[in-house]
Amino acid sequence: MTSSISNPSAISNPSGPGEGAGSPAGPDEAATLYGAPTPARSAAATAAPAQHQPQAPAAAPAPASLRGARPGRTTVRDVRAAKERGQKWAMLTAYDVTTAGIFDEAGIPVLLVGDSAANTVYGYETTVPITVDELIPLVRAVVRGAPNAMVVADLPFGSYQASPEQALATAARFLKEGGAQAVKLEGGARVLPQVETLVAAGIPVIGHLGLTPQSVHAFGGYRVQGRDQAGEVLLADARSLQEAGAFAVVLEVVPADLAARVTKELVISTVGIGAGADCDAQVLVWQDMAGLTGGPAPRFVKRFADLRTALAEAATAYSDEVSRGVYPTVEHSY
Repeated sequence: MTSSISNPSAISNPSGPGEGAGSPAGPDEAATLYGAPTPARSAAATAAPAQHQPQAPAAAPAPASLRGARPGRTTVRDVRAAKERGQKWAMLTAYDVTTAGIFDEAGIPVLLVGDSAANTVYGYETTVPITVDELIPLVRAVVRGAPNAMVVADLPFGSYQASPEQALATAARFLKEGGAQAVKLEGGARVLPQVETLVAAGIPVIGHLGLTPQSVHAFGGYRVQGRDQAGEVLLADARSLQEAGAFAVVLEVVPADLAARVTKELVISTVGIGAGADCDAQVLVWQDMAGLTGGPAPRFVKRFADLRTALAEAATAYSDEVSRGVYPTVEHSY
């Protein structure tokens, strides 16, 4: 999925003619994790440590669980039932045990170990370079940290396109070695044999249409997909993925009216990212959602916190107190 860490700060409107094609994009003006100046220290950040830790603000109540009172992980059946009763739900990316545990406690029912880890964890410019071997340890960590969420593993570029057999071998590794409960792969008609093979093997599959970042070079950049006739192609691909057995489909950076139409016509769930409010679910890269990334963000991103500033202030205050001999005190010694 598209992350503001390494992708353009604004996504262009013109659409390509369909899957795997697009118009030339402008220069990449991506913000990086280290692209912004360090925020100034606040007085509170540099003050001597208080005897008692400040109380965190009260958290918003967790949303209703997709699984109701049933213990255990969110399942495909839960996702299907949510669609039937019109219950919207949130998905986030996760790449490590700590954040996975936080999101699980917050009631996020589905966590995606996305190939966006190429940007957020490994620092690649696109999602193309990341490998199965680089993703599996992240999947394993998220599974350990989130006992209630369904954990979905992205199949990275080059790990499934060659054949259904290759897709099955890759997906099996994510389930057996990583502990994932489902996989996601990009593409429409061209990957239907792969989807059918995975589903026949008992592996739950999420499709991904619209702006598919693994095809960024074919698209010519990060651009809105599904305008005009390309929208009919996307709708046909969504129907085909449903018929092939996918239990959900991500719609990324497509016109809101098209996403609404797809959502209405499908019996499986749609998961939007830059696709308007009518999708059954929404997904964001967690660093974008929490404001850890700096600089301008894509239009579809809402920052629900400012972790970048909070972490910078905390690290600066820590460094300052260590350099001045203020920390550690007797209170922090044995």
